[in-house]
Amino acid sequence: MILAGDIGGTHARLALFGVSGGQYVPVSLTVFPSHDYPSLDAIARRFVETTKINPETVCFGIAGPVVNGRVEATNLPWIVDARSLANELRIPNAMLINDLEANAWGIPALTAKDLVPLNHAGILSGNQAVISAGTGLGEAGIYWDGLKFHVFACEGGHSDFAPGNELEVELLQYLAKKFGHVSNERVLSGPGLVNIFDFLRDSKRGAAPEWLLEEMQKSDPAAAISRAATEGKCKLAGEALHIFASIYGAEAGNLALKLLAIGGVFVGGGIAPRIISQLAKTPTFMQAFVAKGRMQPLMEKIPVKVIVNDETALLGAARYAALNSR
Repeated sequence: MILAGDIGGTHARLALFGVSGGQYVPVSLTVFPSHDYPSLDAIARRFVETTKINPETVCFGIAGPVVNGRVEATNLPWIVDARSLANELRIPNAMLINDLEANAWGIPALTAKDLVPLNHAGILSGNQAVISAGTGLGEAGIYWDGLKFHVFACEGGHSDFAPGNELEVELLQYLAKKFGHVSNERVLSGPGLVNIFDFLRDSKRGAAPEWLLEEMQKSDPAAAISRAATEGKCKLAGEALHIFASIYGAEAGNLALKLLAIGGVFVGGGIAPRIISQLAKTPTFMQAFVAKGRMQPLMEKIPVKVIVNDETALLGAARYAALNSR
């Protein structure tokens, strides 16, 4: 039995998988609020005690740079250590990988219904890329050696935000006053969408209705903004989401260029499925994706798909565990 985890800044998803006929079958899945627990060890212990099943193999995908089996979580006050986890679960070893690395490992397990295409580009053999905005912004690469794919992690979400027009220059200046260094994650994430909304409001580009401000205080503010935007209830929220989608497309294109991801770009994370109408039915994302000057003809040949299966990282962690425990 494989214990797999997808550990993000908001939720920690843990699942037990069995393997049958090459398929990864979830036996038990539980979602824990990450901030309610002092450590990943505590969550893992609670899960095993509840299910009363001792796993043989363990792999967790976690948001943050994993170095020598250890990671300081980016959006959680946790230090996670593979050896400590193994001791806690009383198994010989536990594996830790980056959460976007887990997403990339999960892609081969997806079917057509798990993917929504944003363009109609042909499929070419070559490198692939994964970009996911959620609580934070994650990026990963999939290298094609001519025979098989090799997944690798990176921390591209923390690279510098590059504005593409005058309005985005003003956004950069606004955020620089608040944060100093402005990474892509400061705009491409749940908190990033809120930052864009606040910028538009504070720069007098629109008024936020009182009902929306109250909803933002009572619930997830990014979700409140995206709902108001996609339902056409707030012009300011709609403009914030438009800017978000444009910057998202531009950064996805940047990643595709850096990795020469002619095999495709996969857009994951918790936000993309919620705003799929904005991404798929308006040209904003794809216009920014292909707008790379002399490289535009190349960009137009790269397939771009949104991952709508929220268990992709769990599947990936399970696949990684199975393939690396032999």
